[in-house]
Amino acid sequence: MYQMGQISWEEDDFKVPDGVKKMGHSIPNCGKTYLMYHGTSQANAHAIRSDGFRQSQKGMLGPGVYLSRDLNKASRYPLELAESERVVLRVKVNVGNVIAINYKNHPRQYTWHDAQQGPVFDTAWCPPNCGMTKSGLEEDCVWDPQRIEVVDCIYPKQRGFPSGYSGYSAYK
Repeated sequence: MYQMGQISWEEDDFKVPDGVKKMGHSIPNCGKTYLMYHGTSQANAHAIRSDGFRQSQKGMLGPGVYLSRDLNKASRYPLELAESERVVLRVKVNVGNVIAINYKNHPRQYTWHDAQQGPVFDTAWCPPNCGMTKSGLEEDCVWDPQRIEVVDCIYPKQRGFPSGYSGYSAYK
């Protein structure tokens, strides 16, 4: 569970869909399907559920759909929105062929899906604590939105704190 102020993010107990693996911190195995998370606004979540994901045109790994196997990472997005306005989509992702981008200025950081630059990869993966993200949390970028299927939404939950509480805490 992740908490910030009066909001918490937590998964309800649920059955992992057949053929899907839960979070780990090792490189995603090529060709496997994983449970991942995508933080967005409630309005965007509705559009994604209706029309599917679209690639972002920019980001630290170039074009693609940005996800994480870490709910704590996804629940921080979009950064500019209040936590109460965010939602996290729980998704199934067939990662296909995966490349680890595990340091800044990696030679394939922006070209991992470009056949002119070498082998083509379907997913770029930044491991935790590799220096690529400020948070130190895992991030994945999936080239083809068709590899992603929305399972459901996780909404922030209001938590009861003692009056005057203004602290921040994170739990696992």
